[in-house]
Amino acid sequence: PLDKVGVYVPGGTASYPSTVLMNCIPAIVANVKNIFLTTPAFDGNINPAIIYAAIKCGVKEIYKTGGAHSIAAFSYGTKTFKKVDKIVGPGNAFGAAAKKEVYGDVGIDMVAGPSEVSIVADKYANPDWIAADLIAQAEHDVFAQSVLITNSYDLIKTVNKSLKKQLDNLPKKNIATKSLKNYGLSILVTNRKTLFDTINLIAPEHLEIFSKNPSKILKDVWNAGSVILGE
Repeated sequence: PLDKVGVYVPGGTASYPSTVLMNCIPAIVANVKNIFLTTPAFDGNINPAIIYAAIKCGVKEIYKTGGAHSIAAFSYGTKTFKKVDKIVGPGNAFGAAAKKEVYGDVGIDMVAGPSEVSIVADKYANPDWIAADLIAQAEHDVFAQSVLITNSYDLIKTVNKSLKKQLDNLPKKNIATKSLKNYGLSILVTNRKTLFDTINLIAPEHLEIFSKNPSKILKDVWNAGSVILGE
């Protein structure tokens, strides 16, 4: 196993303790001895849920800084930062560009783009749940992509109504609204071939098949990251 891993946890637009778990648990399983974590601090404060998750994962040190310079600090070391063997964790466009720049001097997980979801749904689907899942991606980033693919025009209308209602009470309303406006889309499909061509062309990071018989649809899906079946 690697001796030292640096975990980057976003703290600006998105701040999720789940990011700590998703990146630290593989390191624990691989028996990495030293896990370090960096996350932006605003007014000197860090989301306490991130600290709690880091302690549970046995993180050795937490650095209160973010941005491309944190990637550089993990790559080459400073008086404060430990130099690591590999950097993992999501970030914005600047963090992704920084990881691409230092790759070779240090290991990285990947150069990731904005988050995205595509939801395949039929007339039996719950429009409030679909709207919530579209928003869950849209609030990540103004560049996140949220797509609904359905054969029901009525579902598109009810999902749009639910989106407006749920956005009104959302703390990240501005981010999610901008994302949905620029990168949100409802696609009405009229036959199975168009449905599968659309899914496989988008090749979504997250695919939700929210229909009465999701397994029947799954067998013709070739290009997708994680796939979530049914309610």
